[in-house]
Amino acid sequence: MGRKEVPSLVKDEKLIKKRREEMVKAAVSLFKENGFHRTTTREIAKASGFSIGTLYEYIRSKEDILYLVCDSIYDGVKDRLNEEISSSGSSAADVRAAVTAYFKVMDEMQDEVLVMYQEVKSLSHEALPYVLKKEIEMTAMFEDLLLQASESGELSLTKQEIKAAANNILIQGQMWTFRRWILQKLYSLEEYTNIQVRLLFDGIRKEG
Repeated sequence: MGRKEVPSLVKDEKLIKKRREEMVKAAVSLFKENGFHRTTTREIAKASGFSIGTLYEYIRSKEDILYLVCDSIYDGVKDRLNEEISSSGSSAADVRAAVTAYFKVMDEMQDEVLVMYQEVKSLSHEALPYVLKKEIEMTAMFEDLLLQASESGELSLTKQEIKAAANNILIQGQMWTFRRWILQKLYSLEEYTNIQVRLLFDGIRKEG
């Protein structure tokens, strides 16, 4: 499933990118406050700083904006994560560093991530598979790191355990966002990260 094309009446690619970034920023704030279904395109246009007519030069529908929001957030998380773990090697310490970096990204983009997971169900059948594919790609990044550490002898994991551990890491990072109403009252990000990393590695550290 490839990227969904969102038609635009404007031909200037730089302007399209700029205007859609403004829409995404405004939409995230409005979706967080009111939800996708209760937010109107007119409200998004106003919060973006332009008219409803201008908004429809860059998208066809409110669902297009939601798609752009989800696509932008996944790309943002993945790009930030790639920056943080690009130098990671094959040791258990490298896996720890990658997990710590991922949790940091989740903390810094928590509003966006929360909106995405709350509203992704409203995407069309055409757009949803592509967006979900992005999450699979993020999970695969951790699978690769865990596989390298296992092959180097730093960790002792089967292929099935690697897949489960990678998904656990992804969910633990997201949990900082989903359950922030309680977790962020109990822990600092550093405390939460240290606890989750310790729990993770106590379960997968090579014996002996």
